[in-house]
Amino acid sequence: MKYFGAHVSAAGGVAKAPQRAAEIGATAFAFFTKNQRQWTAPPLTEAERFSFRNELERRGFSSENVLPHDSYLINIAQPEMDKREKSLKAFIEEAGRVEQLGLSKLNFHPGSSLGTLDTPQTLKLIADCLNRAIDETRSCIFVIENTAGQGNQAGAFLEEIAEIIGHVDKKERVGVCIDTCHAYAAGYDIRDEKGYEEFWNRFAALLGMHTLQGMHLNDSKKELGSRVDRHASLGEGYLGWQFFSRLAQDPRLDGIPLILETPDPEKWIFEIESMKRYASF
Repeated sequence: MKYFGAHVSAAGGVAKAPQRAAEIGATAFAFFTKNQRQWTAPPLTEAERFSFRNELERRGFSSENVLPHDSYLINIAQPEMDKREKSLKAFIEEAGRVEQLGLSKLNFHPGSSLGTLDTPQTLKLIADCLNRAIDETRSCIFVIENTAGQGNQAGAFLEEIAEIIGHVDKKERVGVCIDTCHAYAAGYDIRDEKGYEEFWNRFAALLGMHTLQGMHLNDSKKELGSRVDRHASLGEGYLGWQFFSRLAQDPRLDGIPLILETPDPEKWIFEIESMKRYASF
């Protein structure tokens, strides 16, 4: 079964997120557990935790199909130690919030060394931070998102993600989220059936399909290999509806959150309904 949703707002309290997801017909969702423009936030109260879990159950969402995203401020590939430690502290705190809410996953961008380190050094630095975060948390699965490769971002290629995971001690505590726009912008031509199958065959060979913990469904405003991260609404970019129809019918993608991060929330109901319809073919 496919679980489609969107990255919804948690403004007004985390319990608002499942409410808003239900209102757009979602069966999965993503959200920020705190204000993503700030480094710190007040701890979640017992009432907030209870209210969130209650709304999750009341609206029929499984915790496995919720994919919280960490703050964009966090950069665990930061080469300067003091700044990296600040990011790591915030990263661990966010994982703690995920666990307090009864959720199982934290989606994150691998980060950028800002052009100061070579790729192997950068990937090892990310893995070292992951090892520390895993040691300081109980159960959260840290879900690495592929990037478009813009601005020296690590993780644009499957080989890089595989290398990060290769350095992680407790591999059962890491997973992968594939963003369709990022994959296309990084140079993976997934538009037609041949390129689509080549991508997933490569994923399976390097990472194993068991590592796939979620996806972000975004069309791309920029052309193949542009290395530019610009999301478009489904069917309004270079990927097109035929690609998303193929994805919706792919049984390899059953049972994970498939999350819209498309730029127009007014279209989310239509996009979710369309993906559900394609999945039923």
